[in-house]
Amino acid sequence: MITVSHLTRRFGSLVAVDDVSFQLERGEVVGFLGPNGAGKTTTMRMLTGFLPATAGTIEIAGFDVLRESLQVRRKLGYLPEAVPLYREHRVEEMLAFQGQLHRMPRKQARRRTDEVLERVGLGDRKRSLIGRLSKGQRQRIGIARALVVSPRLVVADEPVSALDVTIQAQILDLMQELGREYGLTMLFVSHDLAVVRHLADRILVLYKGEVVEQGSGDDLFERPQQPYTRQLLTSIPGRSLLA
Repeated sequence: MITVSHLTRRFGSLVAVDDVSFQLERGEVVGFLGPNGAGKTTTMRMLTGFLPATAGTIEIAGFDVLRESLQVRRKLGYLPEAVPLYREHRVEEMLAFQGQLHRMPRKQARRRTDEVLERVGLGDRKRSLIGRLSKGQRQRIGIARALVVSPRLVVADEPVSALDVTIQAQILDLMQELGREYGLTMLFVSHDLAVVRHLADRILVLYKGEVVEQGSGDDLFERPQQPYTRQLLTSIPGRSLLA
């Protein structure tokens, strides 16, 4: 589903992402784990076509992100850390508009809007103004926005970082459920170990722009590790799960 080969991004003399390679299979859920400044968000922005790579290639569903960006975006749902929502719009209006931006016929966009709002638990709020909803409800709208275009891949950047613990658990459970139901491939970023272990089939640990470890949650945290990786993991929120 995703093939990343020797991906590098430089900002002047700063190497933010350094020769990163990995693959995701269809239906797999993979989490990027690492501290602030590890290169997680920069990698996500290159994957979604918002930022060109300095070197390396990215293919999503067989399409090159740089040369075939329109084909890639038709298969991609994106949930950024700060979800851009039109607060003056009603919920159903904004989602239907997003569908039409992806060239969905108007009737299809409205049917799909109704479907995803029911699945994220907001079917009764579709006529509500977005600006009057709670933070947790707006995050659910962000998930619906990512799903309304019927993507094959969902990319999420810190999907629950701004929410309280109770709402975090609800959103994470919802993302797991929707991923299974729709057969989605999911790639998400977090600096929180608890979030990554909750969602991911496989974890990639980024540190100073490089992938330093990868594996399933149990495998990654039970096997012997290089000292600097162990130090990194035990300094991340959620570290009690290592016990």
